[in-house]
Formats: sequence, structure tokens, C-alpha cells
Amino acid sequence: MADSSLRQPVVAEPRSQNAGRFQWGKWLLVAFVFGYLALILLMPTLNVFIQAFKAGMPGLIDTFTSQFFLNAVKLTVIATAITVPLNTVFGLCAALSLANKNFPGRSLLISIIDLPFSISPVVAGLMLVLLFGNRGWFGPLLDAGGIKIIFALPGIVMATIFVTMPFIAREVLPALEDAGTEQEEAAATLGATPWQTFWRVTLPSIKWSLLYGLILCNARAMGEFGAVAVVSGNIVGKTQTLPLFIEEAHIQYNTQAAYTAALLLACLAVVTLVLKYVLERSAGIQHRGH
Repeated sequence: MADSSLRQPVVAEPRSQNAGRFQWGKWLLVAFVFGYLALILLMPTLNVFIQAFKAGMPGLIDTFTSQFFLNAVKLTVIATAITVPLNTVFGLCAALSLANKNFPGRSLLISIIDLPFSISPVVAGLMLVLLFGNRGWFGPLLDAGGIKIIFALPGIVMATIFVTMPFIAREVLPALEDAGTEQEEAAATLGATPWQTFWRVTLPSIKWSLLYGLILCNARAMGEFGAVAVVSGNIVGKTQTLPLFIEEAHIQYNTQAAYTAALLLACLAVVTLVLKYVLERSAGIQHRGH
């Protein structure tokens, strides 16, 4: 047995010194995050606001009253107004079909729904061109029927639907799985129809997730560039959405119009962030209330 007198006592480092090192490391990490965000996100956004107001209100009014700008805004609104409701219906149907159910191919179906997250929007636009273009698989058939998909509104809508398809489904699916099926089964036992169960039981339990998905889907639809650029042809005044208008104005050295249009999209992004924050707080408060 070793002599206890030969053991060397372990001197612990003072706790205050460890706490001080931890505080320094934490603040350095926070400073790095803020510096990175300022360099990559905040400074470019601030520059958009500065450049947009550089020529004063007359420059803003000239851009906002331009016919090309108004056509781009109109086309963006139309494409978004068509895309969001369709993806809402699809997302709800997909989530209801997948939640709390196990069947062969379920994981594969979820992966297919997530496919637009992994495919480049430019590639998605090219796929639509190869399918519905003049020389595509269905192009001759569509031309014979007088139907124009590519370089027209239907192609823009299809491209926007493709890139925004997963948002609502992926937001609603976890909420449905967390809610479970007990309340729906109880409603069915009490004689509620499937439609009544959906409106009075299922929908209230997923309303915050659904609204959150709607906000994300709407924001992406308004700001989509890559896929729409391929299928629209970027025809000025006809198939030019707001992001394409910004690129065209920048290429033509019309910096005032480019920054003014970018200012509008930036303001919409800020509104999206505010709504996202409000929904997250509302959902958190409701969850704590239960």
C-alpha cells in the first residue's frame, strides 16, 4: 500500500480564473458572429438603403412610376398569388398523408418533397425548358394546341412552385406529429366528420406552423431568381419579375432603378422577419400556456 504522505496534493485552479476565461471566450465568439454578420449581411443591406435614397425622393418616384417596374411588380405578385395557395393545398395534403403513418416508401416520399432544397434553381428551370420548351418532350404537342409554357406566365409559375414546394409541408409535418392523433380520434368517436375534424381539431393545432410556412413560401416566391430567369427569358415588360428587373437595371447601369427595386424587396424581407418573430413568440406563448 502506497504511503499517503508521498501523494502530491492537486491544486485546483481558482474558480474565478476559469470563469474569467469562459467570459472572455464567450464575448470573443459573440464579437466574431456580429462582425461576420455585419460584413456579409448588414453592410450590404445598409448600402442598398443608402444608394436607393442617394438621388432623393424624385429618384424613388421615377422608378416606382416606371412602366417596366410596375409590370415587374405585377408579374411577381401574380406568380406569388398563384403559387402560395397551390403549395398550401399541396403542403397540407402531403403533411396529412405522412404524419403519424408508417408505410413502405414513406422516407422516399419525404426525400422527394425535399428535392427542391438540394437542386439548384437554375437546374430546375432548365428541366422545365427541356420538358415544355419548343424542342422539349411536350413542346410540339403544346405548340399544336396553342399553349405557351416557357417564356410566359405558366412557366414562371411552375418554376416558382417547384422551388417553394417543400416549405409548408416541412413546417406542418412536425407539428402534426407532435400533436398526435388522440384528439382526432376522439372527435371521430363523437361523430365528427373528417371535414369537421380538420377545421375544428387539426387546423387549430397546426395554425402557427402553417402561417410560418406561408410566410417562408411567400418570401421565397417573391425573391426567386435562378429558375425564373431560365424559364422566363427575361423579356422586358413581359416576363420580367422584380428580381430580374433588378439584374437588368444593374446591367444597364441604371443603378437608381436597381437599388430602388432592391429596396422594395429588402423592405419585404424585413416584414417577413418581423412576422416570423411575432409568430415564433405567439407559438411559444401558446405552448407555455398549455
